[in-house]
Amino acid sequence: MKKSAINPMPQFFDRYINLVEDMDIIEAFDKYTPGKVYTDIDKLTALKDLAYAQGKWTVKDILQHVIDNERIMAYRAMRFSRNDKTTLPGYDEELLAANTIANQRSIEDLMQEFGQVRQSTISLFKSMDHQMILRSGFAYKSDISALALGFVIIGHPLHHMRVIQERYFPLLLA
Repeated sequence: MKKSAINPMPQFFDRYINLVEDMDIIEAFDKYTPGKVYTDIDKLTALKDLAYAQGKWTVKDILQHVIDNERIMAYRAMRFSRNDKTTLPGYDEELLAANTIANQRSIEDLMQEFGQVRQSTISLFKSMDHQMILRSGFAYKSDISALALGFVIIGHPLHHMRVIQERYFPLLLA
């Protein structure tokens, strides 16, 4: 099922969905794997525990956030695809980020976890038929389909990689 089948486009989440090409969801998962999005491991590792401003996350915090977000969005997609109409709450990303050990881990370890989580997500989406992937539910102030959540999962790391390229990689030149 392609991105263009998302109807309606959910507000707020569209910022991530629109970063992904209009292609089949499984093909998009294959094209935008964690290793293909976060390709410059040497630069990510060189950043160590730097943040571009006081109170901002490190690259390790960002990777952990992306992993956590994927788990949450996949859970929502699973619930909605199985026709669960329970309204699901949002989550406090700052609270989650403050309660990890991301900065004690290596970039390689975080990337390995990211890859494992992504494989689980792909298996989940492969378990959905046409009807299931179009089912929707209500999460974080938005009516959103399992299909849209899949494209959020793909686009969210793209968004954060852009932030890393724009705000963190310049720190290596200083």
